[in-house]
Amino acid sequence: MKKIIVTGGLGFIGSNLIELLLKKNFYVINIDKVTYSSSFYNVHEFKKNKYYKFIKCDINHKNIKHIFFKYKPSAIFNLAAETHVDRSIDNPVNFIKSNIDGVFNILESFRIFSKNNKKTKFIHISTDEVYGDVLKGRSTEEYAYKPSSPYAASKASSDHLVYSYFRTYKLPVIITNCSNNYGPKQHPEKLIPKLIYNILNNKPLPIYGKGKNSREWIYVMDHCEALFEIYKKGKIGEFYNIGSNRNLNNIQICKHLLKIAKSFAALKSKVKINFVKDRPGHDLRYALNSSKIKKKLKWKPRTSLNKGLMQTFSWYLNNKNYYNSLLKKDIIKRLGTK
Repeated sequence: MKKIIVTGGLGFIGSNLIELLLKKNFYVINIDKVTYSSSFYNVHEFKKNKYYKFIKCDINHKNIKHIFFKYKPSAIFNLAAETHVDRSIDNPVNFIKSNIDGVFNILESFRIFSKNNKKTKFIHISTDEVYGDVLKGRSTEEYAYKPSSPYAASKASSDHLVYSYFRTYKLPVIITNCSNNYGPKQHPEKLIPKLIYNILNNKPLPIYGKGKNSREWIYVMDHCEALFEIYKKGKIGEFYNIGSNRNLNNIQICKHLLKIAKSFAALKSKVKINFVKDRPGHDLRYALNSSKIKKKLKWKPRTSLNKGLMQTFSWYLNNKNYYNSLLKKDIIKRLGTK
């Protein structure tokens, strides 16, 4: 049975990816340092699976190399990262430590490991935010990086580091840049689960500025399926954009969720849109051109926005204990106002 390592597997995308890999009969090793955004609730369905192993470890730690040698995985998916833009505005140092220093440590460990394990692939998961504002058209993999936030800059730095290890050391790495994910198990500091949390708790819905910021939305399991196709068929040293080609602004997302809440009879009197002060340096629009992965790997997203939002709302409605696994201050506290 082939083994795969997933870093950041207690998080949103990581835990969904682990679920997919287990269904595809891989032995999965989950490495996570357990931060505020980590949740053991995300893995409770398979934590007793004999083909699942959890290891508490920071990607900055020297044990990373020992884990690689012990399990000899066929692939390493690196999803360990600080991800919330607002937190990067308030405290950027954590993003430098995790997203740059941590990736450097993984790469150095992988460089040593790879000398005698040349078939193991390292797949680094990044974001569309590295491209910055894309006011017209859609950014291809050749688009210049122009990050606007400390978070996006730290991810851009990690992408450059990973690629440099391909060019310099010929390491078998692949870099992916994905659009905004949504779906089950996402921390409610992010827009969609935050809005759902407030709807379920009869609170106003906070929307930055005028709500015109546009994002390309992809259902998390579609992203995970894309990552699996890249593991199977992706070309070493390449970048792959992963997106849905569907953009909506924050007001449109909010109205979609209000409509869905009505269908679940979950809408209450205090649930109203509340425009709040925008965060500094807020990009207006992200949009990816995902033609490459569609053409080269024959992948395309399967989940419509309507279906995905319905499934997402339903999951939070039926998993209210998920919120109890998180600190309340991490759910309701406003960040990124500096």
